[in-house]
Amino acid sequence: MTHQDRHNSWQQKVEKVRAKAPERKPFFATHSEIEVEPLYYQHVDDVDEKVSFPGEYPYTRGIHPNMYRSRLWTMRQYAGFGSATETNKRFRYLLEQGQTGLSVAFDLPTQIGYDSDDPMSIGEVGKVGVAIDSLEDMERLLAGIPLDRVSTSMTINSSASVLLAMYIVVGEKQGVPASQITGTIQNDILKEYIARGTYIYPPKQSMRLITDVFAYCTEHVPKWNTISISGYHIREAGSTAVQEVAFTLANGMAYVQAAIDAGLEIDKFAPRLSFFFNAHNNFFEEIAKFRAARRIWAGIMKDKFGAKNERSWQLRFHTQTGGSTLTAQQPDNNIVRVTVQALSAVLGGTQSLHTNSRDEALALPTEESARIALRTQQILALESGVADTVDPLGGSYYVEALTDAMEEETNRYLEKIEQLGGAVSAVEQGFMQREIHRVALETQRNIENGTEIVVGMNQYQIENEVQPELLRVDPELGKKQVADLQDLRLRRDNQAVEKCLAALQEAASGTENLMPFIIDAVRNYATVGEICHTMRKVFGEYQPY
Repeated sequence: MTHQDRHNSWQQKVEKVRAKAPERKPFFATHSEIEVEPLYYQHVDDVDEKVSFPGEYPYTRGIHPNMYRSRLWTMRQYAGFGSATETNKRFRYLLEQGQTGLSVAFDLPTQIGYDSDDPMSIGEVGKVGVAIDSLEDMERLLAGIPLDRVSTSMTINSSASVLLAMYIVVGEKQGVPASQITGTIQNDILKEYIARGTYIYPPKQSMRLITDVFAYCTEHVPKWNTISISGYHIREAGSTAVQEVAFTLANGMAYVQAAIDAGLEIDKFAPRLSFFFNAHNNFFEEIAKFRAARRIWAGIMKDKFGAKNERSWQLRFHTQTGGSTLTAQQPDNNIVRVTVQALSAVLGGTQSLHTNSRDEALALPTEESARIALRTQQILALESGVADTVDPLGGSYYVEALTDAMEEETNRYLEKIEQLGGAVSAVEQGFMQREIHRVALETQRNIENGTEIVVGMNQYQIENEVQPELLRVDPELGKKQVADLQDLRLRRDNQAVEKCLAALQEAASGTENLMPFIIDAVRNYATVGEICHTMRKVFGEYQPY
């Protein structure tokens, strides 16, 4: 295809987008009334095939031909604490303030498959996210929120199949069929072994649950993103930007291969794959990272896996600003850090975005802090002009050189991981973990000796700082959550629950897709812990190397 052909193809796609979704403004211009074109390039004949046009392979300049001129990114603030009822109040508040999608944080017991009354849960109920034990909790969490109009992202991995089942059943109860609900589950277990630690089962059994979700949603929940392959936590553990991209894409390749091995057709499940990246402070490197990731993934899907559907080639991603970059000292400085990071994500072409709150290095965010974080996105979107043209930094000598360098360094890591037998084997051998630990240690030493400056922490400190007012989770929450759970066990049909769990255990011992069995158990108010413990009996638990 010639450069002119690519240009014509891009223009045709822009017209199709405009027919379905008119541009946000009748006329885009600067404050000086200088017209802003949809896309800038020197001359069509000079367009590099590696860069190409937005909406055209290899998507360096973005997966959508018109990007934010037609539709802004989804503003999806991450929230969850205490009880389902308390979190529902925060969700409603954020939606009233202009948030356009929900993002749920779950507490640690929920993430690793324990009920709130399990001895393992003592002291952790509702602390770093919302406590969800049963369908009743999920019903409280989503009360009054129309699931046919609101998209929800759930940061859940080892117990993802159970929480998705709950979401599906709540939709049913609202009269919203599974075929109409939209959202994402993270469902990325490999990065848990690498960087985060909220795993339950060994890798092989975990991969089975993931491909079961792929298969079930392809048929029954077609608008749902079945995985959010996450570099975020890899970066939070201390990796470089290059390692974040390389390890994330390597994990993505492992999921694709596992699905193919399970008999799924690539162009049926691949369009619903999504990614989740971090945004740190090195502004231009972050922009180049997003652009390079798109280009590499497009090549992997087209050339390595032979995908034919263009949507299978497109790397769609959510971004969250860097939690590990926030400082407890002078927390208002974090507003500036988050703004820089969010801007890099927008200039890098993100599809949705969460902006961290200024006080998250100290506690869960207050309402005021969450509102400021959301307003940061809204100001970028509506006042800065950065959303008025596609890929504004495309063609920058520096950005294009950084994009090429990111691609080259990422491919070196991917080749090494391939030599080790792929991502699962590399995880089992501890390769990625050791690489991250090495870099994280070096970074910490640089901060401690002052080589790497962190404003307000190792330079420009303030003596006798006044600590801001913080959000405190009710210390009695755990007791109330346990009491509600025990009351549920008295009210539900326990014979039906036992029957569902027995059927799930038998299916887990065989090869059937487990999602229908999990949904039946959820529908009868079996708990997260009961369902996960049933599978533990068959699958066992993962022991790190």
